Amino acid sequence: MALIGIAVLIIPVPLLVQLALLKMRVVLLLLLVSMGNVGAELEKGPPRRLSCVRCCGPSEQPVSILSSRHTRMSSSPYSVPKVQPTIDITILKGEKGEMGEKGFPGAAGKAGERGLRGLNGRKGQKGQPGPQGHSCKQLFAAFSVGRRKPLHSSDYFQLVTFDTELVNLYQHFNMFTGKFFCYVPGIYYFSLNVHTWNYKETYVHVMRNEQEVAILYAQPSERSIMQSQSLMLDLQEGDEVWVRMFKRERENAIYSEESDVYIIFNGHLVKPAVE
Repeated sequence: MALIGIAVLIIPVPLLVQLALLKMRVVLLLLLVSMGNVGAELEKGPPRRLSCVRCCGPSEQPVSILSSRHTRMSSSPYSVPKVQPTIDITILKGEKGEMGEKGFPGAAGKAGERGLRGLNGRKGQKGQPGPQGHSCKQLFAAFSVGRRKPLHSSDYFQLVTFDTELVNLYQHFNMFTGKFFCYVPGIYYFSLNVHTWNYKETYVHVMRNEQEVAILYAQPSERSIMQSQSLMLDLQEGDEVWVRMFKRERENAIYSEESDVYIIFNGHLVKPAVE
C-alpha cells in the first residue's frame, strides 16, 4: 500500500515542469516582440515637435494654423494701407458712334382692358338740306286675303296659305309664300278671322318673323263659330307677318267652303316711320 502511494505522488511532477517551461517560452517571446517595436521607432528618427493650436469648443469649427496667423497679422497696428487707384474715364471716352440700323418690330402685346367712356363731344353744325323727295314714293301698304278651302293641321306647326286676293296694294303680300313683307316701316294694324270646326280644336298663331305675337284659340264644341283676333305691330323694313296652325294632342282644324270665304287675313299701314 505504501508503494502505491508514492507512485501516485511522483506522477504529477513532469506535468508541472512542462507548464513551467511553457510559461518561460511565452515570456521570452513577449520580450522579443517588444524589443522589435523599440528598434523600429528608433529607425524613424526623433519625434516631431507639434505646434500649439487653439482648441475649439464643441460648437466651433477647428481653426487652421494659416488662418490664425493671418488673423494675428491683420490685427497688427502696423498693417499696410490699401491703395485704390482712380482712373479718369473722360480721358478714355471715345467719340460718339453712328446710329445703328433699326431693329425688327417686337411681338404685339395683349390687348388691354376697355377704357372708360369719354365725354360727349360738342354739337356739330347743322348739315345741308337733303335732296327733294320723290313724289311717287310708296308711303302706303294694305292687303286683305282669304282662304276658301278648309285646313287640318297634320304637322306640329303648319303654315296657312291663302287662295283669294281681295286687296294687295303694291303686292306687299306674297300669295305664294302666304307672308306679308314690310317695305315701308311704321305702325301696322292686322286682323285675323277664322271659322271653327265642329268637335275640333282651333289653335292659330299670328307670327312676326319666327316669333308668335298673338293667338287665336277655340275649344272643341258641338257648334262651329267665328273667331277673330286683331293687333298692332311696329314693323321694320324686312319684317314678315304670317299665320300658322299649332297642333297639340287634339285634332286642329279651320273650316271654309269653296262658295264662301270663312278665313280672312287683313293688314294695313297706320303711320309710317318716316313721313
